[in-house]
Amino acid sequence: MSNYPHLATRLFNTPIAIAPQKAEIVMAALADRFGITKLFRSSGDMVVLAGGGAKAFLNGFESEERADYRPYEVVAGVAIIPIEGTLVQKLGEMRPYSGMTGYDGIRANLSMAMNDESVRAIVLDVDSPGGEVAGCFDLVDAIYAARSTKPVWSILTESAFSAAYAIASAASRVIVPRTGGTGSVGVICMHVDFSQALTKAGIEVTLIHFGAKKADGSDAKPLSKSALDRYQADVDTMGELFVETVSRNRKLSTAKVRDTEAGTFLGASGVEIGFADAVMAPDEAFASLLDELG
Repeated sequence: MSNYPHLATRLFNTPIAIAPQKAEIVMAALADRFGITKLFRSSGDMVVLAGGGAKAFLNGFESEERADYRPYEVVAGVAIIPIEGTLVQKLGEMRPYSGMTGYDGIRANLSMAMNDESVRAIVLDVDSPGGEVAGCFDLVDAIYAARSTKPVWSILTESAFSAAYAIASAASRVIVPRTGGTGSVGVICMHVDFSQALTKAGIEVTLIHFGAKKADGSDAKPLSKSALDRYQADVDTMGELFVETVSRNRKLSTAKVRDTEAGTFLGASGVEIGFADAVMAPDEAFASLLDELG
């Protein structure tokens, strides 16, 4: 229970780059487990707070003593960095954990693989609906820079949407399976307004604040027009950054990327729009990389 305020700040009232359908699933997934659906059942409303936590970096790991330890798998000289589930800025884990992957872990793996003499190339093994904006684009820039030193391929085991696509697009090649998807180049911010539910429950919240904008976005009152305009401007700025980043990574015009209107593209449709390079099964894509490496 003590984690709820922290989890709420990771999900609500902050811009996230995630497929909308996944956002709804994430909000609902832990409801029954923690019993929080009972908050406003009488009114028919269901309030769910969900998000991510962290364990200690390289949680209790004895292999730290081994000189040959790598947090990523190396196959035939190719480092495989898994990027799965919901993406968060700081997870404190080098590998996916509890359905999440941290940008901090991806960056650490990338840095180690780039300095690993046994690694000839890097594969980003991606299957994710996206996640937090915070930390995403700095990581994307690091991957984009790395691909000029070692081959970096994004091999999608299924889909790369939103923030996950931003990461995947930074690789020198993006390979998607027939049933996988790419795209969702957009940003979304979910504001929750509990004020009516609180009133129905007989709870009155008084916000005492210094500064006219200090309480903007509070879930205890409706969102004002001026606050909505400010949040929309922030989301638009982040959205344009996303468009420009994909445009650079994929050598597409910003107009073409923007005109997708954050749509998603299945398999070959992603290749046609320019978001992917080829349609292949993951094992076939890996074999293609090995052939290219000779």
